Amino acid sequence: MSAKIHTIAGNGPRERQPVGAERLVEGAPVTETALDYECDGTFAGEWSAGVGAWRVRYDEWEFCHMLEGACELVSDADGSAQRFNAGDSFVIEPGFAGVWRVLAPMKKRFVVRTA
Repeated sequence: MSAKIHTIAGNGPRERQPVGAERLVEGAPVTETALDYECDGTFAGEWSAGVGAWRVRYDEWEFCHMLEGACELVSDADGSAQRFNAGDSFVIEPGFAGVWRVLAPMKKRFVVRTA
């Protein structure tokens, strides 16, 4: 494979951890990240989480493509909620703050670019 092409398939080193108590809103979700690519502030891989909700604040850009399950992002700015299901893709911009709620155990592929 070319050094300029990278497969993102969730085969990278895995890190599993519960959501920290300081961010937890409900449940006892555990997340798992498999990082397949990292270079110059760009990260890509696969991420999964169990049912629950926690606070998030983004300082970076993130592209997400849902592979399984369902989640809802609730904005602190206006209280609006957006739901995403398997097959959906979305981008989160720097400055988003709110609650990430996993409604059904989910898995996504992601690309993060630090701002």
